[in-house]
Amino acid sequence: MGMGLVLSQSYPEAQETFVQADAILGFPLSTLCFEGPAEELTDTINAQPAILTHSVAALRVLENHNGLRPDYVAGHSLGEFSALVAAGALTFEAALRLVRERGRLMKLAGERSPGGMAAILGLPREAVEAACESARQETGGIVQIANDNCPGQIVVSGEVPALEAAMAQAQAAGARKVVRLAVSIAAHSPLMATVADEFAAAVEAAPIQKATIPIVGNVSARPLTHPDDLRAELTAQLTSPVRWTDSMRWLIEQGVKRVIELGPDKVLTGLMKRIDRRVTRINLEESVEGLEVAEGRPTAGP
Repeated sequence: MGMGLVLSQSYPEAQETFVQADAILGFPLSTLCFEGPAEELTDTINAQPAILTHSVAALRVLENHNGLRPDYVAGHSLGEFSALVAAGALTFEAALRLVRERGRLMKLAGERSPGGMAAILGLPREAVEAACESARQETGGIVQIANDNCPGQIVVSGEVPALEAAMAQAQAAGARKVVRLAVSIAAHSPLMATVADEFAAAVEAAPIQKATIPIVGNVSARPLTHPDDLRAELTAQLTSPVRWTDSMRWLIEQGVKRVIELGPDKVLTGLMKRIDRRVTRINLEESVEGLEVAEGRPTAGP
């Protein structure tokens, strides 16, 4: 609770973004963000538009107060929709409607094909892949890497028996910690396929334009600008792993030395510290006060 409240109270453009979201969705999303209840806010059908709205509010504050134009944008999973807004490929209204539908469909997929997710800490990606492969052979079920967040932090996703087998395999392989996440959906896995056609239709209908700033895709870990490529990326992302480590390493290879995280938390700057601590990391959560963008090649990651 309280998500975006300070930002909204501090900057008119942020407040206007939350008011706009309420009007687009036809219910007081802002009240849900600012006051809760938490269990309703964290329901994925509400959490997804809430996070997008906060990220776009922070983006508008940054643009108005700093005039920053990044060289690249990237977003982790849901954040990829914020990145499309930042790059001019989607309007805020279109993105908000699309993520609301995405949240509805992902919740529906969890009801149709229940599953789960788990974080595995302290194992290289190859060892986690081996644990998943062993679990698939043992159970005949579905489990795979869902998020390659940074070295030593990987999330796996799948059917519960296969997921539990993969967790046990990872523990036996020497994982520092294995944590079952408090979700009943298996995001970024084939269990989302039950709603894939419906989501693909929603993406196809969305007014996606050519991006004016390259968007580093979760699935490809490469820059995308053409509407067809962006649609393919968003559709594939539903059932495919988020290659965040590869995406950030690609940016670093292009000479990016500074990243700015926009949104209601500081997760991505923390991941970048694990990927390459030489990169300057700035978080814009509730204020631009003290934000300095000096020489270098900045990138914004909503």
